[in-house]
Amino acid sequence: MAQVERQKLEADIVCVGMGPATGGFLTTLTKEISEHQGESYLDSKVMPGMPLQVLCYERADDMGFGVSGVVSRARGIKQSFPDIDWSQIQMAAPVKGEKLAYLLDPIGASCRSGLFKFSDTLIRSLKAVLPYKDEALEMPFIPPFMEKHGGAVFSIGQFNQWVGMNLMSSGQVQIWPGMPVEKPLVENKKVKGVRLVNQGVEKSGAETEMFMPGMDIEAALTVVGDGPVGAVGQYLDEEFGMPQGHHKHEWAVGMKFVVQLRDDVDLEPGTVFHTFGYPEPEVFGFMYIYPGKVASLGIFIPSWFDNPVRTAYRYLQHWMMHPYIWKHVKGGTLKSWGAKSLQESGITGEPHLCGDGYARIGEGSGSTNVLTGSGVDEAWTTGTQLAEGVIELLKAGKPFTKENLEATYVAKRRASWVQEEGKVAEKSRNGFSYGVIPGLIGMSLAGFSKGLLNIPAKLVAPHKRYKSLEQYFAGKLSVQKIAEIREICKKANKTIHDEIMNACGWPEIPYDGTLLVTQQDALLIGGKVQAQGGFADHVEFIDTDICKGCGMQVCVEICSAQAIAPGEEGVPVFDREKCVHCGACLWNCSQELPQGHGVTNVKFGAGCGGLHSVEN
Repeated sequence: MAQVERQKLEADIVCVGMGPATGGFLTTLTKEISEHQGESYLDSKVMPGMPLQVLCYERADDMGFGVSGVVSRARGIKQSFPDIDWSQIQMAAPVKGEKLAYLLDPIGASCRSGLFKFSDTLIRSLKAVLPYKDEALEMPFIPPFMEKHGGAVFSIGQFNQWVGMNLMSSGQVQIWPGMPVEKPLVENKKVKGVRLVNQGVEKSGAETEMFMPGMDIEAALTVVGDGPVGAVGQYLDEEFGMPQGHHKHEWAVGMKFVVQLRDDVDLEPGTVFHTFGYPEPEVFGFMYIYPGKVASLGIFIPSWFDNPVRTAYRYLQHWMMHPYIWKHVKGGTLKSWGAKSLQESGITGEPHLCGDGYARIGEGSGSTNVLTGSGVDEAWTTGTQLAEGVIELLKAGKPFTKENLEATYVAKRRASWVQEEGKVAEKSRNGFSYGVIPGLIGMSLAGFSKGLLNIPAKLVAPHKRYKSLEQYFAGKLSVQKIAEIREICKKANKTIHDEIMNACGWPEIPYDGTLLVTQQDALLIGGKVQAQGGFADHVEFIDTDICKGCGMQVCVEICSAQAIAPGEEGVPVFDREKCVHCGACLWNCSQELPQGHGVTNVKFGAGCGGLHSVEN
């Protein structure tokens, strides 16, 4: 084949990822450009006589790729849009009320400790004098650090659509969906832009007659807002390392449904439910009520949940069928479904925020606050802070060096509520290293003491804390029973979690085809995965010999859409036509590569497609 020349394009600023952080950055920057048209500091350096050339590349097929319902104080968002009218955004409403409930186990199948079992028994015996209803204990108040009073509930997908339409209509920025970025262009420790992924290749990456090398986008500033598992962010972490004492050991996979509720459900838009304790004590749940009797509801499966068969989908259905939730959603209709990884290390997982030619914003930059359960507003605010810093440097005619970005962007971030509240939350999750009860105590200590008190702990990477099935289910299932289940699933070449949960006493899901549907039907009804041809697979098992010797295969069990399945000789099989790009496989691989350094055997790279649903 004739060698195909790699094309190049020059811009002033290139952004990676069109999420809330980049939305905040571009909204602030385009306002400046629109309000000060003709000012010389906003002239393009690569296209003289033209305004700043600002490009944004997004992996997903459109700007409404978000897969999460959100409750947020929305402070940074409201600062960008002082007159925001939530009624003008689909699936959005001001917060009207919040409830926090501890869910008892109504089935008896949960792997609860003796203390949790005792608590359930005690609560039931005192239910006449407690705020007890439908196998749940409603807390008398919401901890102040969790309150979202004055904020809003909304869909990230719908919010991204709204923000993106505003940006595109301004004419000041170009947003290119369906264009995954392979890696940053790094030369002598300076980021000079990004490289898009190759096209016209087989799934293996082998070139075809349609091969087209990914274009190089060169820019004075690269804005990295590609989320917790983005390929560019991963590359920078490997290239520049993490600051002293920082790590990314705290993760969760969030999975949710969007449900059309029954007509007789009288929950007011803006009502928020937080739950904990069920289906397993480690699992947290949420339900947010939107206008039009639509609800977003889901669960979080955290990295410190030591169950190696941590299937989120079935746990989500059991959570939804808890009497406390089921009374509201029973008889509803599934409209959409989604999942994503959450980087919960917060400020401890903060990488180098900037360097020569680049800056990092959003969740991948460590902005998520796990104490308050908030990330979107923090991400948005880091984007606005970077834009303000960039505008300062443009006015001063200064280059985007590490020193200059630290003096503007990083300084603003350090002086803001994002930093202040992030420090409070910094060690709030340490207690979960010892179990659920110490974790809840640790969160309370940190929250009520403003971070002065916490439970000391040395956090370890998820792949270093997995228990075997025999260890985790000791007292619940015998070694012989587990061996029998392993053999059955091996012969059937299927995942093990359903058989394990059945053996533990979890009832089968009573599928009705409307609300309670199989995982694959949820993918068809609500996920609408799209994976274009001509791109290489973005999930790779680096050393298949390691896969053959893996006795856990947590990557298979956790996969949000069953895109990773058992394969021959123990080597998993990946099907990108099902992948929703949640990235859970990246941090749920239980096998570290021989060179160590925390790198596991799953590579999650740049890829196209993923969920495509405006209702997410």
